[in-house]
This record gives sequence, C-alpha cells and structure tokens, in this order.
Amino acid sequence: MASESKSQTEAPYHEDIQGSETLVEYPVTKDSDPPSLSDEFPEGGLAAWTTVFGSFLVQFSGYGYATSFGVYQDFYTQHYLTKETSSAISWIGSLNMFLLTAVGLVSGLLYDRGYFYHLMIVGSLLQSFSLFMLSLSKPDQYYQIFLAQGLGSGIATGLMFVPSTAVISHYFRRKRTLVLTFVASGSSLGATIHPIMLNNLLNGTLGFSNGVRASAGLVSVLLLIACLCMRTRLDSPTIPVNYIAAARKCIRDVPFVLMIAGACLFQIGFYFPMFFLQLDSIKHGLSVMFSFYSLVILNAANCVGRVTSGFIAAITGVPNLTIVATISCGILNLGFIGLSNLASATVLGVIYGYFAGLYIGAWVPLMADLTPDLSELGARMGICFCMSGFGILIGTPISGALLTSNYTWWIPSLFSGVIALAGSMMYIIMRLMLSKRGQKERGAQLKVLENHP
Repeated sequence: MASESKSQTEAPYHEDIQGSETLVEYPVTKDSDPPSLSDEFPEGGLAAWTTVFGSFLVQFSGYGYATSFGVYQDFYTQHYLTKETSSAISWIGSLNMFLLTAVGLVSGLLYDRGYFYHLMIVGSLLQSFSLFMLSLSKPDQYYQIFLAQGLGSGIATGLMFVPSTAVISHYFRRKRTLVLTFVASGSSLGATIHPIMLNNLLNGTLGFSNGVRASAGLVSVLLLIACLCMRTRLDSPTIPVNYIAAARKCIRDVPFVLMIAGACLFQIGFYFPMFFLQLDSIKHGLSVMFSFYSLVILNAANCVGRVTSGFIAAITGVPNLTIVATISCGILNLGFIGLSNLASATVLGVIYGYFAGLYIGAWVPLMADLTPDLSELGARMGICFCMSGFGILIGTPISGALLTSNYTWWIPSLFSGVIALAGSMMYIIMRLMLSKRGQKERGAQLKVLENHP
C-alpha cells in the first residue's frame, strides 16, 4: 500500500453532531489503493492503549499541574509574595493557562508536519527545567516566579497539550469521544493529587524550595514514561495543512466561530473557583485543613465529570452537553456569592467541579465534531485553543482586581457568573445554527434521492 494511503488526510468517515456517519471519498492517487477501515482505525491494540496512557500522563503532569494553581495562589498571597496583590499573583497562573492553550497554535502546526516526538521531548524537558527553576525562586521575587511558572511552564505544557490529544485520532474513530474523555480525566486526576501533595509539601517541614523540587521530580518521571509510551501511527500529510487556508475556512464556518467566541467568554469566568476557592475558604474562617482539601474536592468531582461526559454525550450529543455544562457553571459561579460555611463550600465545590468536568471532557470532541476534514484537526484545535485562551488570560486577573485587598467576594463571583452565562448563550446560538445546517443538508439529500431513485 502506498504511503499516501496511510496519511492523516484520509479519514474514511466524518462523525457529525448527531452521531451519524457519512462516507467520505478517499483521495486516491495514481499508484495507491483505497485503504480499509481496519487499516485506518484499529480501535485498540497495544500501541493504541500505551499511547492513550502516555497522553493521560501528559495531561496529569501538564494541564493537571497548571489547574492546581489555586494552591500557589493561596500560598503566594499569604506567605511568599505578600507584597503583591491577588490580581498580580493570579497573572502567573492565568499566563500559564493561556500559554498552555495559545502555544497550541504553533504545536498544532508542527504536529501536522510530523514533529510529534520533537514537541513531546522538548516540552517535557522544558516543563522539568521550569519547575526546578521555580524551586530556586526567592520570597517576594515576583519576576522569578513569573518567568519560571508563568512563562516557562506555560510554554512547555502548550507544546505538549495539542499533540498529546490529537495523536489519539491515529487509532480511534468510533471510540474517540470515549477515549478522549479518559485522556482528559488525567488532568483532573492530576489537579486532585497535585494540590494534596503541594499543600503538604509547601506548608510542611520541607518548605517551598524542597517541596517544589519534590513535585518537579514526580512530574519529570511521569513525563519520561509518557514519552516512552506514545507512538504515532499515520504518516504526516504529504502536503501539510495550510494554516492560513484553515483559518479562512474557520472564519466562514459560522458554528465554529461561535464555538470560539463562546469558549472565550465562558473561560473568563470558568477558572475563578479553581484559582480562588482555597483562599476563599480560608478567608471565610473555615479550617485550614478543610481549605487545603477544598480544591481536592472540586477536582475529584471534576474527574468524575470528565469520565462520565463521554457516556452522557453519546446520549445527548456533544453540543447539547456543552450547553448544559456551561449554563450550570455560570449559575454555580453566582452561587459562590453565598459561600460562608463548610457545607456550602463542599456542595459548591462538588457540583461545580462535576459540571466543569463535563465541559472540559466535551470540549475537544466538540472541536472534532465541527471539523469536517480531520486532517485539519490539529490546525483547528490550535486556532480554537489560541483564541479562546485570551479568556483564560484576562479572567482571573480581572477577578483578582475586583476582589481587592478587602476580599469582597461577591463582586468577582457575580462577574464570573454573568460572563460565563454570556458564553453559554453563544453555545446555544451555535447549536441552533447547527440544527439549521442539518436541516438544509437533509433537504438536499432528499432532493438527490428524489432525482436519482
């Protein structure tokens, strides 16, 4: 079989938003034969599942570590960067999360050109280096922490995030949504375990420097295992995806543009609980021990949400699940205004974590559903992550500024809730557009059948 037949550009099926399957013609070259379905999507096997495990570890060590910033937010505010405002400190975490998504524009392009292993190795080394440099940062030296944790670690995780997710499409089509939700659960499991470890290390006998070194060592080992596990299967496209052409297609694809706009607005308010819940609990007089585990409770529920999102999406459809999850998160953000005791913090943390997990678990599958040509999936993921990342970048610093030094919690809670609900409205409009498009396509198919019985 010619190498062209195994390229990433030759997806035999496209799964639309209703879950139906439409046969897509193969681009057959002069000397090639159409590949079989089993050749294109093995739907399992040793190489497939070790790659899935490696992607899981990347999410655990990258996205999972980044979303544990609430521990650092609390520690920096109270002990290590006491001269800085909550807004200034949250810029460290927001830049980290922004770069995690925005660098996907570059890593997606390089992934499409066959540089998967280069991205994973460089990203792993940079993540390890950045965390060990963070351990050398001194108290009240804001720029040192900003460069190591905000800039260095953000670029590192950004290099790995899109490739480690997109490589799953080499092995799975029917099971893709389910497998992607399992991979995504790695980040929420990481965001559950890392806070436990960091809280005990930073506030224990080891202190900041040795505690960060211990966590850096764990992350380095896990990333090494991930690099050894993951393997690509398909050849890179003979003609790489043109990002400018892909961007033009995205602009003309109204539902995809609405998805990006919805993600950007929603994520302005989305990370407020993840960054501030632990500090919020402490400032409301809850026990220090419970406050340390408040993020663990939220992220454990987040993990359950991500795992179950694949099963729920199979029933409701990915767009519908996204709408329900975003509306719920927006309302729960408003509910944080009423956080005052242990019970309210626990209930809000569990419910918000679960719906946040549903949203994150459905996000990448939604991009795949809205990508008619899977050879452009890396490009579209990069574009979407980059554009929506601006919401992550500005969201928590705005919330920190609204919080002020007096810790007026209802103002950032109200802001986060309203802006998240605005994002959910964009998703609703996207869904309506998809319904109209589906009706037009079904009408066109009926006309063809009538003309060619």
